Amino acid sequence: MEQAGNAGLGTGGRRGADVVWRRAPWRWAPALLCLVAAATDGSTQRQWPVPYKRFSFRPEPDPYCQAKYTFCPTGSSIPVMKDGDVIEVFRLQAPVWEFKYGDLLGHMKIMHDAVGFRSTSTGKNYTMEWYELFQLGNCTFPHLRPEMNAPFWCNQGAACFFEGIDDIHWKENGTLVLVATISGNMFNKMAKWVKQDNETGIYYETWTVQASPEKGAETWFESYDCSKFVLRTYKKLAELGAEFKKIETNYTRIFLYSGEPAYLGNETSIFGPTGDKTLALAIKRFYYPFKPHLTTKEFLLSFLEIFDTVVIHRQFYLFYNFEYWFLPMKFPFIKITYEEIPLPNRNKTLSGL
Repeated sequence: MEQAGNAGLGTGGRRGADVVWRRAPWRWAPALLCLVAAATDGSTQRQWPVPYKRFSFRPEPDPYCQAKYTFCPTGSSIPVMKDGDVIEVFRLQAPVWEFKYGDLLGHMKIMHDAVGFRSTSTGKNYTMEWYELFQLGNCTFPHLRPEMNAPFWCNQGAACFFEGIDDIHWKENGTLVLVATISGNMFNKMAKWVKQDNETGIYYETWTVQASPEKGAETWFESYDCSKFVLRTYKKLAELGAEFKKIETNYTRIFLYSGEPAYLGNETSIFGPTGDKTLALAIKRFYYPFKPHLTTKEFLLSFLEIFDTVVIHRQFYLFYNFEYWFLPMKFPFIKITYEEIPLPNRNKTLSGL
């Protein structure tokens, strides 16, 4: 989940484009079915879930992308601990936007996750979390800029490390609990892993896409968010020999439910000079109702359009690994859960450390 804020999406396009994009989605259904069939025809067996793509470096954000709330304003480098130091590891969880709305989203179990550390030798506390550079809306839906043919994405997520733990923030409406004790040597190895993980996993993914809510259902796409960073950190610490306490740990997940997704292409193949204009227009029309800063009337109209597309005509376009996919949506379409994911077991191969 996100640390803060306003989606900050663009305002859409010119009036002429507004009229075209707002035409009823069902009018495009026959053409879209042909496009999906063409995209899947002759394709090799795909790996599910689709592996999250990692990169060799993190690019500089485009100046067009602006955050309402500054990313990691008090961030600092991760300190080097003494090998023999004893470091306490804390599970941190609080409602999303708690700083603005208090426990409002906590009642719906929409939570943000982080990890805390305390050095017993220095008494210093630290917080480590992973969240969006430009807030959740920008990571979930694109800008439709009139001067650009393709949707424009402001989607990056990154790790933030800073000294101190805001006890009130985490305790008042959430969780601050000791989950493990590690050595300074383990902490330093974890810090090197965090740097590599942060430089290669650069974008945020809101949705987990599955075939159904049933246990064991096929997962098409995994989310990549704050809770997944915490889970990866716990897993790495377990690999290094950390032993976790036996306590219940739950996390927020946002699911979409669909039949097998169809690969459509990337920005160049869809929106480039030789791209598919029908598909390109259908994708832009799909994203148009998600623009922010709407009046009450515009919001209601956009909600009806989204409902008609996703629920009535069961269509959703997903942008994953900088590629577009078509999701044939299924009941119950979307669901927010608060599921238990157990803390990892100590790596037996490293138990002698």
